Amino acid sequence: MEAQLDPMKDDLPLMANTSCMLVKHYILDLDVDFKSKVIEGVIVLFFETGSRYRKTSKTGKEGCQSHFDETYKIRTPEPCHIPVTNTSACSSKMEYNDFAVCGKGDEDTSDKNGNHSNEEQASGISSSKDCCDIENHGSNDFLLVLDCCDLSVLKVEEVDVAAVSGIEKFTSAKVTDVSKDMESLRNEIVHELVTLPADYWKEQLHYFTRCSQAPGCGELLFTTGTWSLEIRKLGVQTPTDFPHAIRIWYKTKPEGRSVTWTLDQSGRPCVYTMGSPINNRALFPCQEPPVALSTWQASVRTAAGFVVLMSGENSAEPVQLQEGILSWYYYVTMPMPASTFTIAVGCWQEVKQQSFTAAVQTNIEFSLPSSQADFRCHEEICSHVEYPCRFQNPAARLQAVIPYRVFAPWCLVECCEERLLQLIPKCLSAAYTTLGTHPFSRLDVLIVPSNFSSLGMA
Repeated sequence: MEAQLDPMKDDLPLMANTSCMLVKHYILDLDVDFKSKVIEGVIVLFFETGSRYRKTSKTGKEGCQSHFDETYKIRTPEPCHIPVTNTSACSSKMEYNDFAVCGKGDEDTSDKNGNHSNEEQASGISSSKDCCDIENHGSNDFLLVLDCCDLSVLKVEEVDVAAVSGIEKFTSAKVTDVSKDMESLRNEIVHELVTLPADYWKEQLHYFTRCSQAPGCGELLFTTGTWSLEIRKLGVQTPTDFPHAIRIWYKTKPEGRSVTWTLDQSGRPCVYTMGSPINNRALFPCQEPPVALSTWQASVRTAAGFVVLMSGENSAEPVQLQEGILSWYYYVTMPMPASTFTIAVGCWQEVKQQSFTAAVQTNIEFSLPSSQADFRCHEEICSHVEYPCRFQNPAARLQAVIPYRVFAPWCLVECCEERLLQLIPKCLSAAYTTLGTHPFSRLDVLIVPSNFSSLGMA
């Protein structure tokens, strides 16, 4: 049986086999429901073959196999899940409805792959024989392992990125070329997309979005354990041949330890991630080892009246999808750990400068001295992985105070106007003087509920 860990005392188990496959980009499409205290929706993951397999292609399979062989020794997976009929994850508000199969009626849908029928899943009883068959059949198949905890995974499928119009620019072969294996073609497209030069980041995000909306091309087998989500495609034995774009339908659990459902200082409902004690693995399936740096995009829908704040580079403004429902969109272009993904949803009020004169005074007071500006322009060239880096932008190097917004519960707005707004530009300028160019282009400051007990969102 899997050992019980105390997140307050023990190190978190890093289950993801990042040496075999590495997530390069996430796209999340989520709904926040305060009545059920659940965040649900879809996440699409785009992969690159891991370093171990790229360097040792002849022994890569054995190396990856040994990783999850050891994993099986310390846990007992839960039964494989197949989505139930009329599952709420397939929301009418989602863009995936054109191709999402939420249920297949009452007919027996169990097949030669060992998938359970909807009747079996709806009754809460899974055939142990079928589950054993899934675990034992094709034991040489490659197993993708993601870090995951306190999540209800409903469905996993491969994404047909080759079906996207205009995507042929990312492959050396024509999409209609039947002589080229379609699996290899899809993986080649993903590889070209995730390795685009930094100057093409807008086009990259555009095609990531379009690929995330592409139809599925086959469900994948999966099992969930206490700390992991394990995904397999029958007959695929190496990471190179495994689908490099997959879509996962899931929902969080009210007791999930990555999110906190509570009340703000005004007594209104809110939810936030705090990055601990188990990082974001109870918010979405991810990879948490330090080597796993990725970018992401996220669309979050919630009832009107709520404000969605996230750790994105853009200053999101809501879009009304229908009466009473707003959608918020954020993205990042700097590869970062999955644990840095943050979200806070509540009835926040934006605290703004009361006068234009005060804003102008702030910019004048904290403008950078010319001598220091000259020094900033001669900073060393960065040696990190390629992305749209602000350190290479002369204008960003001279920006002592980046654009910022301040949000607070309504009962604290007046206090923030009087005190906090005067402090933030001084803090940003001091940080700039000490540390140099701000790595991010903007900042949102939120007065969190009093039960926030972590610096995870920092």
